[in-house]
Amino acid sequence: MDEKIVKTPNYQNKIEGMFRTLGKGKYSRIINMARTPTDDEYRKTIMITGIGIIILGAVGFFIQWLITYVPKCF
Repeated sequence: MDEKIVKTPNYQNKIEGMFRTLGKGKYSRIINMARTPTDDEYRKTIMITGIGIIILGAVGFFIQWLITYVPKCF
């Protein structure tokens, strides 16, 4: 049990040290540039994603239709 008591502060210090240097390492530029999207950007993202989902669904439906009905014609 004494080993756990000794290891716990070291483990906690290691984790806290990782979070302390989060804004100072190689990812600091990305973190500092990150921001919340505007309403217009959010709407455009939703529209583009929705159009992509619809296109993929249509392609899947067409492939399923081909697999189901085309072999009966031959």
